[in-house]
Amino acid sequence: MATVDRKRGAKPIYYPESDGKPIGETPIHRLNLSGLIEMLEDYYEHDPTAYISGNMFLYFEEGDPRKVVCPDVFVARGVGRRDRRIYCTWLEGGKGPDLVVELTSPKTRKEDAGKKLLIYQDVLQVREYFRFDPLEEYLKPPLQGHRLVEGRYVPIEPVDGRLPSEVTGLHFFQDGTDLKLFNPRTGETYLTLAERRAERQQLYREQEEQRRQTELARQRAEEQARQAAEALAEVERLRAEIEALRKGQPGGE
Repeated sequence: MATVDRKRGAKPIYYPESDGKPIGETPIHRLNLSGLIEMLEDYYEHDPTAYISGNMFLYFEEGDPRKVVCPDVFVARGVGRRDRRIYCTWLEGGKGPDLVVELTSPKTRKEDAGKKLLIYQDVLQVREYFRFDPLEEYLKPPLQGHRLVEGRYVPIEPVDGRLPSEVTGLHFFQDGTDLKLFNPRTGETYLTLAERRAERQQLYREQEEQRRQTELARQRAEEQARQAAEALAEVERLRAEIEALRKGQPGGE
């Protein structure tokens, strides 16, 4: 399906929403794509002006559907958070992304370092451009970032092993095959939905184990109390028997 740009007296122009290609190169690439969007949405939860998306066709010249790029993940600030099927810069007040992340591979390396880089740098003037090679197949180091300085991309220098983003205020870093986000102001590392789900499940298991141990302790305490009561009753019974025997003996009271 395609969206249509209708102008009075002009022939409708169709801007495709998809090229039919699968999302991501591998399951690892797809998980990074969805996870990164989830973490950024979590970070921008209280900022209604920030729009986060990925694998979306982004058109940058009205009237020409060939002028299109498809970022893996991007952040556009100041455009508002609303549903979009495609992103058209002329419908966003001329605003393009502020930050783009490409989950790169040998198959996409030429496009990511060539055509896309030039579009992001020269046409859209994306302030920050990150590339991440999760399988470490060619990019060394596997996480690289560039920032726009006087119209050209310059490498972002790492801070404590992480790449700081001026656009977001977050630090990007590699964790195995995952691209993660760290908030230097709070010390928080953001989690994907799957990681939060796993964290909740782990917390639930720990709580269940604590409840089980509490119940076992309660049962042990009840058993000890029962045994103590039985022992006391036995002592009282024996005392009564001894008292009865004493009374039955000659010279007893």
